[in-house]
Amino acid sequence: MKDPGLLVVVSGPSGAGKGTICDALRKRFPNINYSISMTTRSPRPGEQDGINYFFSDNAHFEELLAQDAFLEHAKVYDHYYGTPKDYVFRMLNEGKHVMLEIDIQGAMQVKQKYPQGVFIYIVPPSMDVLARRLRDRKTDTEEVIAGRLSKASDELQWIEQYDYLIVNDDLDSSIDEAAAILTAEEMKTSRNTCKIAAIRDLYKK
Repeated sequence: MKDPGLLVVVSGPSGAGKGTICDALRKRFPNINYSISMTTRSPRPGEQDGINYFFSDNAHFEELLAQDAFLEHAKVYDHYYGTPKDYVFRMLNEGKHVMLEIDIQGAMQVKQKYPQGVFIYIVPPSMDVLARRLRDRKTDTEEVIAGRLSKASDELQWIEQYDYLIVNDDLDSSIDEAAAILTAEEMKTSRNTCKIAAIRDLYKK
């Protein structure tokens, strides 16, 4: 029997560097798997069911909602998105880590249903830095950027709901901090019941 893996939930404003840090963590921790969401939108070119998303229709998704089958869910532009419990819990029970990169609303849903997860909030060092990063991407209009900055300011009220805060001023240092968090969480006695029992067996007189 294995100890369950970590459910790692990462949030932060657009432009905080979440995706880069999460990708770096996956390289350092081969045991980390990204969760696969279910959606009712149509597959885009190149997307595969069970790899990019679990694709579903509204009726099936709503049936699963009624069964409380999701860790978190949302409806965006008439399409449902959700994180299936069965998939996540199966991975965790196999001793694998699962990573969710989601917004605060989704993270709080997950925390309510799985409070033993590891919740990390990533934020740039200042609003000016965030604004510069968003403009440097050259993907959004000034109106969209203003909306993202306003949302980022509002979201700061939720930081205390997370277990850890990473201020992403220097990317390499932030990756090291995130890795240190996961290493420490892996070593917690509360997460190593099976390992402790095995060690006690080895030390029996």
